[in-house]
Amino acid sequence: MKSDATIWCFNDRPAVIGMVHLQALPGTPRSRKSVMQIAADAASQAKTLVKAGFRSLLIENMHDAPYVAGPHGPEITAAITAAALAVRDAAPDATIGLQVLARGERIALAVALACDARFVRCENFVFSHVADEGLMVEASAGPLLRYRREIGAEGVRIFADIKKKHASHAITQDVSLADVVHGAEFFGADGVVITGSATGRSASLDDVEAARKAGPLPVLVGSGVTPANVKAMLRHAHGVIVGSSLKVGGVWNAPLDERACEAFIEACHAAS
Repeated sequence: MKSDATIWCFNDRPAVIGMVHLQALPGTPRSRKSVMQIAADAASQAKTLVKAGFRSLLIENMHDAPYVAGPHGPEITAAITAAALAVRDAAPDATIGLQVLARGERIALAVALACDARFVRCENFVFSHVADEGLMVEASAGPLLRYRREIGAEGVRIFADIKKKHASHAITQDVSLADVVHGAEFFGADGVVITGSATGRSASLDDVEAARKAGPLPVLVGSGVTPANVKAMLRHAHGVIVGSSLKVGGVWNAPLDERACEAFIEACHAAS
């Protein structure tokens, strides 16, 4: 683990990061809410998660499906900034992160700087792949790290997805998961995220273990984590990102279930 990891996320305990799924943003097909309503809903989610015991939150534009690869319009940046600032006000002591789906890593980094967030999650940090929104040709590590330096956001850490979910990796089938982790480390990632094949689907324990053994980077499990499997995941991972299992019925686009949030934290405490 990198020497400063405990400062910004882990605090000598596994990182347990709860998802704040923003309502569909302006201009996207499912958009029905005003920016102020989106921000208020994000703040409400943050309060529910913090009350249940979450100390870290990841804000994501999950409801913007079907996704289009960036660059994204200024309305997306503006809405996410408003929501992130509302989350910051609602949860002033929480560690906050940003993810803007489908090549929105520059937006995530800029918003993180504006709202004093500590990390971003990047889907395409190293290697090309075919995602459900199309071909992602360019790895973002080089441009993103230069942009981070340019805007003075070196304090914002970057978690890189490894062989990301909702994507085909036939192009890189001869590159092992461990090799991709090595690539992310070499290109300057601050941590890696291991997932299953889709939202809500569990990551393979073998993949999590392989990522942990591949090098010194912190490893997070980023999909399909539940109270039933979190102990097994935390045997190898430094932390987890959880969304679907905190929702009513375990469905990602349902409202948060307060009891499910509490049960997840209880399971994490029992696992540590």
